[in-house]
Amino acid sequence: MKLQSASLMGYFFLLTLIYVVQGQVTAPAPSPIGDGNAIDQGIAYVLLLVGLVVTYLIH
Repeated sequence: MKLQSASLMGYFFLLTLIYVVQGQVTAPAPSPIGDGNAIDQGIAYVLLLVGLVVTYLIH
């Protein structure tokens, strides 16, 4: 009887330990270093300015 109650207590202890470990919050993933959308927009602005300068020089 003592062995059965000890094993049952051990089982409940391990069960609560598993729930405690699963309850930990993981850190969010870091944000990406480069934003492709911002790079594309920067290239578009540079090309727009080059087009304006060329148009100004031709006229």
